[in-house]
Amino acid sequence: MKRSKIIETLSQDKLVEHKQRVAFHEAGHAAGIHLNNKARQLPPVSFKIIFKEMSGVTAADIMAYQTTHDDCIARVEGGRLVELLPPSFDSLMQELAEQNDTMMELVKDYKIAFDADIINLLIGPLAEAKHVATTDDELFNHQLVNLKALKNYGGSSDLALANEYLQSFSDDKQQQDEKLDKLFAVAFDFVNNDANWAAINQLAFYILDSSKNIIDSDEIVSVLDQSVDNFQNRRTMVRCQWPAELSQHRY
Repeated sequence: MKRSKIIETLSQDKLVEHKQRVAFHEAGHAAGIHLNNKARQLPPVSFKIIFKEMSGVTAADIMAYQTTHDDCIARVEGGRLVELLPPSFDSLMQELAEQNDTMMELVKDYKIAFDADIINLLIGPLAEAKHVATTDDELFNHQLVNLKALKNYGGSSDLALANEYLQSFSDDKQQQDEKLDKLFAVAFDFVNNDANWAAINQLAFYILDSSKNIIDSDEIVSVLDQSVDNFQNRRTMVRCQWPAELSQHRY
Protein backbone atom coordinates (compact mmCIF):
# COMPACT_ATOMS: atom_id res chain seq x y z
CA MET A 1 0.00 0.00 0.00
CA LYS A 2 1.31 3.43 -0.94
CA ARG A 3 2.27 5.85 1.81
CA SER A 4 -0.41 8.37 0.74
CA LYS A 5 -3.04 5.64 0.88
CA ILE A 6 -1.92 4.58 4.37
CA ILE A 7 -2.10 8.18 5.59
CA GLU A 8 -5.57 8.55 4.06
CA THR A 9 -6.74 5.36 5.78
CA LEU A 10 -5.34 6.47 9.12
CA SER A 11 -7.02 9.86 8.72
CA GLN A 12 -10.37 8.19 8.00
CA ASP A 13 -9.97 5.93 11.04
CA LYS A 14 -9.16 8.97 13.17
CA LEU A 15 -12.25 10.77 11.89
CA VAL A 16 -14.47 7.78 12.70
CA GLU A 17 -12.99 7.61 16.20
CA HIS A 18 -13.50 11.35 16.56
CA LYS A 19 -17.16 11.15 15.53
CA GLN A 20 -17.75 8.39 18.07
CA ARG A 21 -16.11 10.33 20.88
CA VAL A 22 -18.13 13.45 20.10
CA ALA A 23 -21.35 11.42 19.91
CA PHE A 24 -20.77 9.80 23.31
CA HIS A 25 -19.76 13.13 24.85
CA GLU A 26 -22.92 14.90 23.74
CA ALA A 27 -25.08 11.84 24.48
CA GLY A 28 -23.70 11.94 28.02
CA HIS A 29 -24.69 15.57 28.47
CA ALA A 30 -28.15 14.88 27.05
CA ALA A 31 -28.67 11.81 29.24
CA GLY A 32 -27.73 13.86 32.27
CA ILE A 33 -30.07 16.70 31.37
CA HIS A 34 -33.00 14.33 30.92
CA LEU A 35 -32.41 11.26 33.11
CA ASN A 36 -30.42 12.83 35.95
CA ASN A 37 -32.82 15.78 36.22
CA LYS A 38 -35.80 13.43 36.07
CA ALA A 39 -34.36 11.25 38.85
CA ARG A 40 -34.02 14.39 40.99
CA GLN A 41 -37.65 15.35 40.23
CA LEU A 42 -36.58 18.52 38.48
CA PRO A 43 -38.70 20.11 35.74
CA PRO A 44 -37.95 19.24 32.10
CA VAL A 45 -35.87 21.80 30.25
CA SER A 46 -35.60 22.37 26.51
CA PHE A 47 -32.29 21.71 24.79
CA LYS A 48 -30.77 20.50 21.53
CA ILE A 49 -27.53 19.03 20.25
CA ILE A 50 -25.85 20.98 17.46
CA PHE A 51 -23.11 19.50 15.28
CA LYS A 52 -20.66 20.96 12.83
CA GLU A 53 -20.67 19.38 9.38
CA MET A 54 -18.24 16.51 9.92
CA SER A 55 -17.01 16.45 6.35
CA GLY A 56 -15.27 19.73 7.06
CA VAL A 57 -13.52 18.52 10.18
CA THR A 58 -9.72 18.56 9.92
CA ALA A 59 -6.96 16.92 11.94
CA ALA A 60 -6.44 20.30 13.62
CA ASP A 61 -10.12 20.35 14.63
CA ILE A 62 -9.75 16.92 16.21
CA MET A 63 -6.71 18.02 18.20
CA ALA A 64 -8.52 21.17 19.31
CA TYR A 65 -11.53 19.15 20.41
CA GLN A 66 -9.49 16.71 22.47
CA THR A 67 -7.71 19.55 24.29
CA THR A 68 -10.42 22.22 24.55
CA HIS A 69 -13.70 20.68 23.31
CA ASP A 70 -14.13 23.47 20.77
CA ASP A 71 -17.85 24.35 20.71
CA CYS A 72 -17.60 24.92 16.95
CA ILE A 73 -17.57 21.12 16.54
CA ALA A 74 -20.45 20.07 18.78
CA ARG A 75 -22.39 21.45 21.70
CA VAL A 76 -25.56 21.15 23.72
CA GLU A 77 -27.57 24.34 23.49
CA GLY A 78 -29.84 25.01 26.45
CA GLY A 79 -30.43 22.37 29.09
CA ARG A 80 -29.32 24.44 32.07
CA LEU A 81 -31.71 24.83 34.99
CA VAL A 82 -29.76 27.80 36.38
CA GLU A 83 -29.21 30.15 33.44
CA LEU A 84 -28.12 33.22 35.40
CA LEU A 85 -25.66 32.53 38.20
CA PRO A 86 -25.99 34.76 41.29
CA PRO A 87 -22.95 36.82 42.37
CA SER A 88 -23.07 34.98 45.69
CA PHE A 89 -24.82 31.64 46.27
CA ASP A 90 -24.80 32.07 50.07
CA SER A 91 -26.31 35.56 50.01
CA LEU A 92 -29.05 34.42 47.63
CA MET A 93 -29.85 31.43 49.83
CA GLN A 94 -29.96 33.62 52.95
CA GLU A 95 -32.17 36.21 51.26
CA LEU A 96 -34.64 33.55 50.11
CA ALA A 97 -34.59 31.70 53.44
CA GLU A 98 -35.56 34.86 55.32
CA GLN A 99 -38.84 35.16 53.41
CA ASN A 100 -41.28 32.35 54.31
CA ASP A 101 -41.82 28.58 54.18
CA THR A 102 -42.60 28.71 50.47
CA MET A 103 -39.25 30.37 49.85
CA MET A 104 -37.55 27.64 51.87
CA GLU A 105 -38.84 25.11 49.35
CA LEU A 106 -37.46 27.29 46.56
CA VAL A 107 -34.08 27.30 48.30
CA LYS A 108 -34.10 23.50 48.41
CA ASP A 109 -35.13 23.21 44.74
CA TYR A 110 -32.50 25.75 43.69
CA LYS A 111 -29.74 23.82 45.45
CA ILE A 112 -30.79 20.61 43.70
CA ALA A 113 -30.92 22.35 40.32
CA PHE A 114 -27.55 24.03 40.92
CA ASP A 115 -25.88 20.69 41.67
CA ALA A 116 -27.65 18.96 38.76
CA ASP A 117 -26.30 21.46 36.22
CA ILE A 118 -22.73 20.80 37.36
CA ILE A 119 -23.25 17.03 37.38
CA ASN A 120 -24.65 17.15 33.84
CA LEU A 121 -21.60 19.09 32.66
CA LEU A 122 -19.30 16.40 34.07
CA ILE A 123 -21.31 13.50 32.64
CA GLY A 124 -20.37 14.49 29.06
CA PRO A 125 -16.59 13.98 29.26
CA LEU A 126 -17.08 11.00 31.61
CA ALA A 127 -19.28 9.31 29.01
CA GLU A 128 -16.59 9.90 26.39
CA ALA A 129 -13.95 8.53 28.76
CA LYS A 130 -15.98 5.38 29.45
CA HIS A 131 -16.51 4.88 25.70
CA VAL A 132 -12.76 5.14 25.07
CA ALA A 133 -11.98 2.76 27.95
CA THR A 134 -14.57 0.25 26.73
CA THR A 135 -13.32 0.44 23.14
CA ASP A 136 -9.72 -0.07 24.26
CA ASP A 137 -10.74 -2.87 26.68
CA GLU A 138 -9.40 -0.87 29.62
CA LEU A 139 -10.66 -0.27 33.15
CA PHE A 140 -12.88 2.70 33.93
CA ASN A 141 -12.51 3.75 37.55
CA HIS A 142 -11.91 6.80 39.74
CA GLN A 143 -8.16 6.21 39.87
CA LEU A 144 -7.70 6.18 36.09
CA VAL A 145 -10.33 8.78 35.22
CA ASN A 146 -10.26 11.66 37.68
CA LEU A 147 -11.19 15.32 37.35
CA LYS A 148 -7.86 16.30 35.77
CA ALA A 149 -8.19 13.50 33.21
CA LEU A 150 -11.44 14.98 31.85
CA LYS A 151 -9.37 17.46 29.83
CA ASN A 152 -8.27 14.50 27.72
CA TYR A 153 -11.90 13.81 26.84
CA GLY A 154 -13.03 17.20 25.57
CA GLY A 155 -13.86 18.35 29.09
CA SER A 156 -11.99 21.65 29.32
CA SER A 157 -14.96 23.88 28.52
CA ASP A 158 -17.23 21.75 30.71
CA LEU A 159 -14.85 22.15 33.66
CA ALA A 160 -14.55 25.89 32.96
CA LEU A 161 -18.33 26.30 33.15
CA ALA A 162 -18.51 24.10 36.25
CA ASN A 163 -15.92 26.39 37.85
CA GLU A 164 -18.13 29.40 37.09
CA TYR A 165 -20.85 27.71 39.12
CA LEU A 166 -18.41 26.94 41.92
CA GLN A 167 -17.10 30.52 42.06
CA SER A 168 -20.70 31.60 42.53
CA PHE A 169 -21.12 28.92 45.20
CA SER A 170 -18.19 30.05 47.38
CA ASP A 171 -15.13 32.29 47.48
CA ASP A 172 -13.30 29.57 49.38
CA LYS A 173 -11.18 27.44 46.98
CA GLN A 174 -11.21 24.49 49.36
CA GLN A 175 -15.02 24.53 49.50
CA GLN A 176 -15.12 24.76 45.71
CA ASP A 177 -12.82 21.74 45.35
CA GLU A 178 -14.76 19.70 47.91
CA LYS A 179 -18.04 20.49 46.15
CA LEU A 180 -16.62 19.57 42.75
CA ASP A 181 -15.16 16.30 44.06
CA LYS A 182 -18.52 15.36 45.54
CA LEU A 183 -20.45 16.12 42.35
CA PHE A 184 -17.81 14.39 40.21
CA ALA A 185 -18.41 11.19 42.21
CA VAL A 186 -22.16 11.49 41.55
CA ALA A 187 -21.56 12.04 37.82
CA PHE A 188 -19.19 9.06 37.70
CA ASP A 189 -21.77 6.80 39.35
CA PHE A 190 -24.42 8.01 36.89
CA VAL A 191 -22.29 7.03 33.90
CA ASN A 192 -21.34 3.71 35.50
CA ASN A 193 -24.99 2.79 36.12
CA ASP A 194 -25.96 0.02 33.68
CA ALA A 195 -29.32 1.52 32.68
CA ASN A 196 -27.85 5.00 32.17
CA TRP A 197 -24.90 3.65 30.20
CA ALA A 198 -27.24 1.66 27.95
CA ALA A 199 -29.23 4.85 27.31
CA ILE A 200 -26.06 6.83 26.54
CA ASN A 201 -24.97 4.10 24.12
CA GLN A 202 -28.36 4.07 22.43
CA LEU A 203 -28.37 7.83 21.97
CA ALA A 204 -24.74 7.95 20.82
CA PHE A 205 -25.36 5.44 18.04
CA TYR A 206 -28.59 7.21 17.15
CA ILE A 207 -26.55 10.39 16.74
CA LEU A 208 -23.96 8.59 14.62
CA ASP A 209 -26.66 7.14 12.36
CA SER A 210 -28.43 10.48 12.00
CA SER A 211 -27.70 12.84 9.14
CA LYS A 212 -29.02 15.81 11.11
CA ASN A 213 -26.85 18.65 12.34
CA ILE A 214 -29.46 19.60 14.95
CA ILE A 215 -31.30 17.11 17.16
CA ASP A 216 -34.05 18.57 19.35
CA SER A 217 -34.83 17.55 22.92
CA ASP A 218 -38.13 15.82 22.05
CA GLU A 219 -36.27 13.43 19.75
CA ILE A 220 -33.49 12.90 22.29
CA VAL A 221 -35.90 12.27 25.16
CA SER A 222 -37.78 9.70 23.08
CA VAL A 223 -34.58 7.72 22.41
CA LEU A 224 -33.48 7.86 26.05
CA ASP A 225 -36.87 6.86 27.48
CA GLN A 226 -37.19 4.00 25.02
CA SER A 227 -33.75 2.72 26.00
CA VAL A 228 -34.59 2.87 29.73
CA ASP A 229 -37.88 1.03 29.15
CA ASN A 230 -36.15 -1.67 27.09
CA PHE A 231 -33.45 -2.09 29.73
CA GLN A 232 -36.00 -2.46 32.51
CA ASN A 233 -38.05 -4.93 30.46
CA ARG A 234 -34.98 -7.06 29.75
CA ARG A 235 -34.04 -7.05 33.44
CA THR A 236 -37.58 -8.07 34.41
CA MET A 237 -37.53 -10.93 31.91
CA VAL A 238 -34.21 -12.20 33.26
CA ARG A 239 -35.48 -12.08 36.83
CA CYS A 240 -38.63 -14.00 35.84
CA GLN A 241 -36.47 -16.74 34.33
CA TRP A 242 -34.31 -17.22 37.43
CA PRO A 243 -36.77 -19.34 39.49
CA ALA A 244 -37.32 -21.76 36.58
CA GLU A 245 -33.60 -22.11 35.95
CA LEU A 246 -32.90 -22.64 39.64
CA SER A 247 -35.61 -25.30 39.95
CA GLN A 248 -34.13 -27.20 37.01
CA HIS A 249 -30.76 -27.41 38.80
CA ARG A 250 -32.11 -27.99 42.30
CA TYR A 251 -31.46 -31.78 42.27
